[in-house]
Amino acid sequence: MTHAPAERATGRPGRNLARLGVLVALVGVTVVVPVSQRSMSAGAAVAADALTDSTVPGTVEALTSVPFSVLPPASLVSADATAVRSTLTASRSDDRDPLPGCDGTTRPAGSNGLLKVSDLCTLWDGRTQIRADAAVSFAVLNQAFVARFGADMCLESGYRTLAQQRSVKAQKGGLAAPPGKSNHGWGLAIDLCKSETTGVKWTWLNENGPAYGWDNPSWARPGGSGPFERWHWEFSKGVQADGEYYG
Repeated sequence: MTHAPAERATGRPGRNLARLGVLVALVGVTVVVPVSQRSMSAGAAVAADALTDSTVPGTVEALTSVPFSVLPPASLVSADATAVRSTLTASRSDDRDPLPGCDGTTRPAGSNGLLKVSDLCTLWDGRTQIRADAAVSFAVLNQAFVARFGADMCLESGYRTLAQQRSVKAQKGGLAAPPGKSNHGWGLAIDLCKSETTGVKWTWLNENGPAYGWDNPSWARPGGSGPFERWHWEFSKGVQADGEYYG
């Protein structure tokens, strides 16, 4: 029994030291956590201020200016875009051209039934050819025809070589001009399909054709000096200047 007080006296300092350690740890946590929270809050506030100052436009700025581009930098635009624009421009240009690829500004030399193929232009049906200047003029007339009736004019024939005119003369006799005397041989005449020579189409062509330089010549009309051919149309300006003109 004499040793009990000594044991209590000996254990008390150890317990006190343990209690002191716990208190110190609690104090440290109490101090560190608020300081850390304040530091994090301050850091977030600074970051938010920096974001606001550097990237977000003010109300006045947003309403009165464009502080950033909505388009990609030129360096990021594909080079193909230029090619696409060029193709579209060319396409639109072709759409406006009454007969793409046909230059009607020059008047070719040559003789009846012996024109160069390079001096002729192919019309919309893919087979009928006439002299370039006549072709462009006739294509413009056809554009107006399409706008009115919704389809291209139907064509029977255009330029004829001497050999072709001989063949036609042999078949049709007096209805065909002698070889070397037909305006088909100059690439200045078109024969239309019979479907275009009656009704509203025929009326429209007679009313509008001359304004575009094309006419059913007087000799081919009823009472004219030649056979009655409603389907035969000629490029009047070209015929008077270079063709077989029967006034």
